[in-house]
Order: sequence, then C-alpha cells, then structure tokens
Amino acid sequence: MRAAVRHQLDPSIRSTDTRDFESSLRSKIVGQTEGVQSLVDMYQVFCAGLNSPGRPVGNLLFLGPTGSGKTRIVEAAAEILFGDPRAIIKVDCAEFQHSHEIAKLIGSPPGYLGHRETHPLITQEALAVSHTEKLKLSFLLFDEIEKASDALWQLLLGILDKATLTLGDNRRVDLSQTVIFLTSNLGGGEITDLMNGGMGFVQPGDKPAAGLNDKIERTAVEAARRKFSPEFMNRLDKVVVFHPLKKEQLEQVLEIELEQVQKRVLQTAKGQFLFRVTGAGREFLLQEGTDQRYGARHLKRSIERHVVYPLANLLATDQVQLGDLVCIDQNNEKNGLTFVREGENLAIPARRPEPAVAARQLPVRNGRSVEAPTVAFGPEGMPRMAR
Repeated sequence: MRAAVRHQLDPSIRSTDTRDFESSLRSKIVGQTEGVQSLVDMYQVFCAGLNSPGRPVGNLLFLGPTGSGKTRIVEAAAEILFGDPRAIIKVDCAEFQHSHEIAKLIGSPPGYLGHRETHPLITQEALAVSHTEKLKLSFLLFDEIEKASDALWQLLLGILDKATLTLGDNRRVDLSQTVIFLTSNLGGGEITDLMNGGMGFVQPGDKPAAGLNDKIERTAVEAARRKFSPEFMNRLDKVVVFHPLKKEQLEQVLEIELEQVQKRVLQTAKGQFLFRVTGAGREFLLQEGTDQRYGARHLKRSIERHVVYPLANLLATDQVQLGDLVCIDQNNEKNGLTFVREGENLAIPARRPEPAVAARQLPVRNGRSVEAPTVAFGPEGMPRMAR
C-alpha cells in the first residue's frame, strides 16, 4: 500500500487582491497598524467566502481620540475598493439623539403625517450603489456612536446580530454583504492626558512606549465597557484602539497631505503647476499643526490655511500659470511662509506611482503641450519626477 502524500500548507499567505489592498491601505494610513490589519483580515475572509452566514461581514468598533484616523481609514478603504472615498452610508449619530429622529434612518410608518416625504437613509438600493461585478460589498458607518439615542441602540442590536433591518414601510434590508463600522471618542480625554503627562508633572518622554500603549488601550476599552452594554459588546467582531499620532507619524501625514494638495492643483482648470516645500517650511507647518488634542485634523487645517489659501490667491490673480514651479519656504520675519516662482513652462515627463493622477494633454503658454505630471515629494520637499 502506497503512503499518502502530505503537503505542508502555509495559512499566512494572502491572496494577490488582499496584498494589493493591504499595501494601498498602508500607503494612505499612518501609524494605525491594528486598524489596517483588522480591515485586511475582514477583506480576506470575505473574498474567501468564509464570513458567517446571516451576519454582517464584520462589526468593527474603532475607539480613540479625535484626529487619530478612525473615519479616515474607512474612507481610504472605500477609495481603494470602490474608487470613491464617499461610497459609504454614513450615519452621524449626533443627529439621532432623540427617539423620534429614528424616522430619518428607517422612514416613517404608513399613516404618520409626512411619511411619504421621509425617505430612509439605509435601503437595499443605497447599499448596492457601491457594488461592482467583481465585489459586492457595502460599508455602513455609525460615527460617534456614543451620542445615539436608545431607539438607535435597540435598532443596532438587531442589525449587528441578524444583519437585517425593517424599514418604516415594512421593507426588509439585507446587510449580510455589509461591513458595519462604529466609531467613538470615548476615553479620548484620558488618553490625551496620558500622552501629555496628565497635570504636567510627567512628560511623555519619561514614559516607556510599550507601557504607555498598553495604558492607552486599557483606558479606551474600559471607557467603552462603562458606556456600552455587555450584549452590545458581545456582538462586535473586533474592538480596535487608535493611538494618538506622534511627531514622526505626523511628518508622514504631512507628506501625504502635500501630495493631495499637489493633485488638486494639477486638476484645476487654469493652473497646473508644481510646488515644493522646503525643510524649514515643513517644520513650520508641523509646529503650527501639531496639537495632541486634535490629532491630524489640526495639521490638515494648518495646510489649508498656510498653503492652500495662498495658492488659491496666486491662481486667482494669475501670479502663477501653467508649467511654473513655486518654492514654499518659511518666512521668519512674518511667522509664515513665502512663495517664490523658481521656473516657468516646465515640460516635465509624467509618471504613474500608486495612487496615480491620470495625465491629460494641456496647452502651455508658448504653444507647446505637456502632460500634467504626477508628483511625489522627495527630500527637502522637492517634487520627484520619474522619466
């Protein structure tokens, strides 16, 4: 009798689609390794067809202080999978603090005054908008869930457990192909105190990083358990704690945000030009945009105020035109930034990094035409161009 052939299997290997999803997500999200991993694991299970029948694809609770990337990671995943960061049904729970407001979510029952004018937010058609031939998956986001009324809580318990929702007109919505995200800032104040050293007697540099991370996770989870009932916590597949971003991580966020601004410039109707931010200019933006209480959102506001608004003025007054290169540096005298035009009509070859901006044929001032280049920022803020 011939012995059976045995093959060693490796369950750590992921599919090509999942690896591509993971690498794209890591390029957009800074620092939140556990959050990225939870989405990648969920996506792999769904692609393999092993998600639990009769339940949502995943029930994920994201905890952490404001500006740490809880909502951004959902938008980034939607942009990668569906091609649009807005391909999400988003429920702002601050709008559902009273029980009667639940009608805005599921519609009013027949017979109620104005029920025909009250259209439900969550419908089968709305969930199917993001579906493609290859991927039939939907994202449903409940933002700041701790602000919801008891009526929404009761509704959520059924959704998280049975993946079904009954609308006001008795239509049933199937959520078995939906990932349900819930975000909460619970414990955010205590986490910020931990990062800043509480009352100021202990500085963040005095604390071991590993111990601090454990304290942050315990603080957030304990705050959630105090607020949420055990039956709600038992319906969650994963609770992920998002940590406040450190300076080196905010530097990476600055890189990503400046690339996004460059893409916006290249997509404008009248002013496709390049800009570079010097090292001193970047330090100024980081100093202006770093605040532990507000996280990356404060940095984005700093970029809008000190970079986007001035560039808009330069465009509107025709001080920069197609093909120019603008250098942005720190202005020590005025505690701001200076804008200097370094070059004109730069015919720069295009390249396609990931993510890419589609190149378009555009006229330049002296009769020639060049493709709108795709830009990444290198050392000292200099745009890098591949041949």
